[in-house]
Amino acid sequence: MQKQNLMNILIVGYGKMGQMIECIAKERKHNITGIIDINDSWDDVKKENVDVAIEFSTPNSAVDNIKECIRRNIPIVVGTTGWYDYLPQVENMIEENDGTLMYSSNFAIGVYLFRKLNKYLANLMKDFTNYSPSISEIHHIHKLDAPSGTAITLANELIEEYPNKTSWKLNNTTNDKELRITSIREGEEFGTHIINYESTEDIIEIKHKALSRRGLALGAVLGAEFVKDRKGIFTMNDMLK
Repeated sequence: MQKQNLMNILIVGYGKMGQMIECIAKERKHNITGIIDINDSWDDVKKENVDVAIEFSTPNSAVDNIKECIRRNIPIVVGTTGWYDYLPQVENMIEENDGTLMYSSNFAIGVYLFRKLNKYLANLMKDFTNYSPSISEIHHIHKLDAPSGTAITLANELIEEYPNKTSWKLNNTTNDKELRITSIREGEEFGTHIINYESTEDIIEIKHKALSRRGLALGAVLGAEFVKDRKGIFTMNDMLK
């Protein structure tokens, strides 16, 4: 993918993902001009020092971080999940302030391709009602939200193509119209998502397994390059279509 002009990047959230973003950004010759972590203040963050912010914090702080960037007219790329109940409010703020937001439940290019495969398979399976779909996801013990944002995205996109399921539910369900999502938290797992179609005769399964955080970080930096000089709200579809 063609790299855009070099940027001054503000990293918001300096956990393992934030540190990986810093490494990828520097590899691509960008400048890190600021870091906002849990004990840092936004008071000294000024638009003239930042081209784009990349945000991987926590579900409880993501919306406040987005608002801080909107106030300063700083484009922001958000990889945090678990805050999407506030998305309509954020979309209104972006529109009212002519701001820039890019968000995704997963910035890895491989996950984007996996989502396309998920939708294709769901459309293929919709007439074979002897199969029942389900989703499983595994993440590290530090992940705060369950199911993962990626699992929710996969579930919603499956339901769009598969009329036999109308909603999803975490863990157990007795409703045939509900798509079951199983969430497991163990060790330092980077992220595995499995989509199953099971019948009494066999199982069809597709899986994406992240081997590191690097794919997420690279996708977020590419996202920052994409939105640097744009206005509006964007997703991975806009960058990769």
